[in-house]
Amino acid sequence: MQAPENPRRSRASSRDLDLLFSALSNPTRRAILARLSKGESTVTELARPFDMSLPAISKHLRILEEAHAIKVVRDGRTHLCSLTPLALTKAEEWLKFYTRMWERQLDSLSEYLRDSEGRET
Repeated sequence: MQAPENPRRSRASSRDLDLLFSALSNPTRRAILARLSKGESTVTELARPFDMSLPAISKHLRILEEAHAIKVVRDGRTHLCSLTPLALTKAEEWLKFYTRMWERQLDSLSEYLRDSEGRET
């Protein structure tokens, strides 16, 4: 997938990116995403490694779901969570734009320094 030329024209709206980056700012939520990258899991399984209540884990899951980073399928009392890679792909597209921009800036600086060095000798 090719990154957008301008992040303002990205398919990811500003609000979507705000929600996603806010969700990713928390280490517990990043750990949940890391776990889900290995496959789907129930809320109880996701909560097991953390020293927090199920309602606290559920709040983290709601934030991730609102950011479209995960999908939660409810089947009675069982809630099965899975990763939704599209949201992360949109963030990656946004970041790639700036990666390319900084690479161009650094290439220009490197070229300028090489040219300056040649004039001094």
